[in-house]
Amino acid sequence: MINLTHTITETQTAIQKQISEGKTIGFVPTMGALHEGHLTLIRRAALENDFVVVSIFVNPIQFNNPEDLAKYPRNLNADIQQLEGTGCNLVFAPTADEMYPEPDLTEFDFGQLDKVMEGKFRPGHFNGVAIAVKRLFEIVTPTKAYFGEKDFQQLAIINKMVSLLQIPVEIVPCPIVRETDGLAMSSRNARLTPEQRAEAPVIFKALSSVKENYSWFIPDGVKQLVTGEIQENHYFRVEYVSIVDTETLLPFEDWQDVEHAVVCVAAFIGKVRLIDNIVLY
Repeated sequence: MINLTHTITETQTAIQKQISEGKTIGFVPTMGALHEGHLTLIRRAALENDFVVVSIFVNPIQFNNPEDLAKYPRNLNADIQQLEGTGCNLVFAPTADEMYPEPDLTEFDFGQLDKVMEGKFRPGHFNGVAIAVKRLFEIVTPTKAYFGEKDFQQLAIINKMVSLLQIPVEIVPCPIVRETDGLAMSSRNARLTPEQRAEAPVIFKALSSVKENYSWFIPDGVKQLVTGEIQENHYFRVEYVSIVDTETLLPFEDWQDVEHAVVCVAAFIGKVRLIDNIVLY
């Protein structure tokens, strides 16, 4: 049976009991609207830890678009039903007032990590993410925390925060979970119309095609190819395509300049904003 808590005190009491018994704590932070991508993280956490905590918290301070926050799906009962059988032991579902009894004005210095890609188009987003995740780590004190690689930049930010603050947690990156047609699983997919959903795999198709052939082109040429292939579909408007170093998230001019490269995409299909990425090498 899954234990549901809403307050920090009862959550910490339940977790500290497990720690006192020598158990390891696996943690998967979410904003709810759970799908198979989340459940994959949770099952992995259950395989690698003695006790698994899932947080369900729609973090208001990471939304720079109020409409996005208002439309974000919330159904705690449905989420808990999905968690049955995954190995989840405790769900922490706090309110914003519980998480932030006072405004948290922390300003993190992530260098260039939060200035590019998502950071360029969503100012303040990653600072809000980092504040929430730091707070959750303080409450849950996990041994390992699991994050999906779909939010590639977010994962880099979390790793940087853990390093800056020397938080004793192992961050475990997990591969993107996709639908059978390649669309990266996302809570936002539920907002797609049937027509949009049918077209949505175009992003992954474009990424997959350049993974096979990227070395034939310079990085800027690959960027133009991906942008062009997506925008050939009249449903889409590309916000950005970036080809960056997987460590610094900075662009480069020659494939030999970096050890590992990733292509990251954000594109609108109607009013729904989708992100995806593929590591080239």
